[in-house]
Amino acid sequence: MAIEIDRLSDLLLQMADQNAPGHEFSAAIAELARTGRFAQLRDVLPPVVYDELWNRYQSNSVAFVEGWEHLAHEMQQGFIQHARQRLTSLTRLQHAGNGSTPAWKSIQRALDGSQNDLLRAAVAAEFLDLVEPAVARATHLRECVVAAPSSDEADRYLDEATRCYFFALFTACAVMCRSVLEEAIKQKLPESLTKLIRSRYRNTATLGNLLHEINNNLLATGIDAAFPRIANQVNDIGKKAVHQGLLSEDEARTCLQNAREALQMLLQR
Repeated sequence: MAIEIDRLSDLLLQMADQNAPGHEFSAAIAELARTGRFAQLRDVLPPVVYDELWNRYQSNSVAFVEGWEHLAHEMQQGFIQHARQRLTSLTRLQHAGNGSTPAWKSIQRALDGSQNDLLRAAVAAEFLDLVEPAVARATHLRECVVAAPSSDEADRYLDEATRCYFFALFTACAVMCRSVLEEAIKQKLPESLTKLIRSRYRNTATLGNLLHEINNNLLATGIDAAFPRIANQVNDIGKKAVHQGLLSEDEARTCLQNAREALQMLLQR
């Protein structure tokens, strides 16, 4: 059965149109005011809110109805964009005094306070956007088959590095690639060399330190002579990710592919 992402995206938009927070609330106020049933709001609104709305309605009933109808329309039409902004407000620095927020957004966020539909819609939309690119990236990889196991922690590092690549977290991918090689190397080293490294680097050996020691003790470790070269390429990209800035997709893919190749060399027996 084919999975059509466009249909899922259309379904999300349809659900947003039908269930946008605040749309039904605003439309109901407009309808009750338009049909002369404003008094029914007394039973559902706090007295102070009811009194304020009643005063505005009495001042200009036509403008009041049109205003709430416009709010309902904006809440429906702008819901997905507002949802994405709500999610971004949690992921980036927010400057104080960034300007006034439109009334419909303030009302929509207040009404969504306990439901979290804004966040739910934003996460759903974001993941739907990631599906096809993630599938395309996954096709660049093959299973990483090794002869000997490493550790659960190394498996988790590799899993996280690979998922970061799938979901366009390229800099994080490279950082995790370094971590998986560090962990796998530590599990593979002879006990005598492990003790020496712990003492020499005071339990803070980096991947670069580990590769230096492996290169100087290839016979003792029994590790493939080609391993340090491939692993150093991973280390170089990982250091760039940590110290020099964000990575491109190509850099992350190269780093991940090299890390997986290095693991296969390291765990070949």
